Amino acid sequence: MLLSDLLLLDIETVPQSASYDQLEPAWQLLFCEKISKTVPEPYDPAEKYREKAGILAEFGRIVCISAAFFHTDESGATTLRLHSFSGDDEVEILRNFADLCERIDQLRPQFQFAGHNIREFDIPYICRRLLINRLPLPACLQLHDRKPWEVKMFDTLNWWKFGDHKNYISLHLLASVLGIPTSKTDMDGSRVQEVYYREKNVPRIVDYCQKDVVVTANIVLRFLSMPMLTAEQVVVI
Repeated sequence: MLLSDLLLLDIETVPQSASYDQLEPAWQLLFCEKISKTVPEPYDPAEKYREKAGILAEFGRIVCISAAFFHTDESGATTLRLHSFSGDDEVEILRNFADLCERIDQLRPQFQFAGHNIREFDIPYICRRLLINRLPLPACLQLHDRKPWEVKMFDTLNWWKFGDHKNYISLHLLASVLGIPTSKTDMDGSRVQEVYYREKNVPRIVDYCQKDVVVTANIVLRFLSMPMLTAEQVVVI
């Protein structure tokens, strides 16, 4: 595997509506039916909506996708080139990301998605939101009928499991134990919806998302026993 074959990514999501009360009654019922499978009763639907709606593709939406790839120039210098698709228009975000995937698939058919927990969260979420928004799935995201070993992803969560399927580790903890500067400062994933709906500060969400991608890139380099990136090696395009 070459570093240049990796497309690193991270997504930030929010609930479809700012609060449970803003949902239509039929969708309130659907949400309660969905979480009743995993949340013991009694529970407050409004509180559970705030906690869980953003991470459920049926009730959430994407407000940012940050993607990056390693680039090595003729002198041998390596940089991480970052680009984000963000805003209030999820269809535009998804369409632009799908176009990026198709271009990379044509240029480097052997490329792999890379990220933390992308196999269980980011990639399935993107695919589901593409379908919900009636957008075509790029060939590289048509994963529904592939066997597990046919889906190639560099998932840092799976790497850290080392075959222990019961293990889960957050990106923040994994970075911390490996001695990698973390992206968690005054913001974490639980605050994204607050920053989006209350502060209406999409650039702050983009900055946070891009930092997560850089952290993941450094974890990948650490796994491969390579030097971590310096600030000068990270280029936002």
